Amino acid sequence: MNHFHAAGGMGFLIKQLLKKGMLHDDVRTVYGHGLEAYTVEARLSDDGQVVREPIPDESGDKKVLASIDTPFQPTGGLKMLSGNIGRAVIKVSAVKPERHVIEAPAIVFHDQQELQEAFKRGELNKDFIAVVRFQGPKANGMPELHRLTPPLGVLQDRGFKVALVTDGRMSGASGKVPAAIHITPEACDGGPIAKIKDGDIIRLDAVKGTLEVLGDAAEFNARCPVEADLSANEFGMGRELFSAFRRNVGHADQGASVFA
Repeated sequence: MNHFHAAGGMGFLIKQLLKKGMLHDDVRTVYGHGLEAYTVEARLSDDGQVVREPIPDESGDKKVLASIDTPFQPTGGLKMLSGNIGRAVIKVSAVKPERHVIEAPAIVFHDQQELQEAFKRGELNKDFIAVVRFQGPKANGMPELHRLTPPLGVLQDRGFKVALVTDGRMSGASGKVPAAIHITPEACDGGPIAKIKDGDIIRLDAVKGTLEVLGDAAEFNARCPVEADLSANEFGMGRELFSAFRRNVGHADQGASVFA
């Protein structure tokens, strides 16, 4: 982050995106109107006053922060996936190209702790796609699932083909493991992810942008979504205060907002 800031930081990044029309400049912010005001570097002068100087047109370190005309790669680090499981997003920037396509049997979990325990018991030393469901905004407020990455990363380093499919949330923690996250509709909404069974063959294809359960489509579509006991999500640690939000929250791909 220090190198990013020294190379030009957010001011340079915003300036470059505005240059190509990739940001909406006609917005109101806490600082005022438009994003042009953020294409500066703020510092303190010798007399203690805040000085805002225009960001240079060139990056201070092109290995850290590229210009919009000479990007590191032709596409961004995120990609949309869609198929008979729903819609999801995957971060491919840290995933090696040979792992952009994973086809393997599903192992279903209803909690990230379940996967941790199965890993400790030595039950996951094989090719598989972990399906961790009932982790969406309606189910439990969509917590960060950062505890999934370490065991999946270990299994991947052991040479197994592994991936993650979840209606839950991950930030940069998805890391080097292919992870289709934020699946919509979520399991709690009766989404197709709630129809997946252990052993179903899933294909995650970050090249074509697809995410599908393979096999008899009619049989899969005819399945009834499973339900889960989510009562533990209703009590303790202030969960009672947010029950109304969970009941009324929208889909993750629409911002998981309680406002229509």
